[in-house]
Amino acid sequence: MKWTIVLLTTSVLLLCVFFAGCTSPSEARIRPFETPVLPIPSPIIITSSTSTVVSTPQALETLPYEQTVDIDVTKQRPDATIHLIFNGGIGEEYVQSIMMRVTRPDGTVEEKYITDGTRKPRPYDELVMEGTRGVDQVAVFITSLGKTSKIFDQPLSYP
Repeated sequence: MKWTIVLLTTSVLLLCVFFAGCTSPSEARIRPFETPVLPIPSPIIITSSTSTVVSTPQALETLPYEQTVDIDVTKQRPDATIHLIFNGGIGEEYVQSIMMRVTRPDGTVEEKYITDGTRKPRPYDELVMEGTRGVDQVAVFITSLGKTSKIFDQPLSYP
């Protein structure tokens, strides 16, 4: 009689532990917060390369270690759009603005900022610009602690 009560009690406790989720793996999978995509303001199109919105450096610069950030710049298929993703980094709190300049093979220059000027860039913010099926020259400028630096300058061809 006592064995049946012990066996019944043990099986009920094990059943409760199983349904309570106490047997799930201890490793938690945390996904990054998804940033909502905000409407992108109309682009600034500059036909002459001598007039720019911001005074930008001509040479590629390396940011100091405490201000380093990570970006990804790619050209996507099938529409040849150019994507800039700000991944954050050690110096993400110092970043005031991020601007991408695309020079197309026909000579037109287009510049866009990753945000509309109402807030600072946050990790996983994305900027999408029109590209061509040819080779586009892409430059990325970051304003950090009041100083503008060119951190990316490469030709991107259609994949």
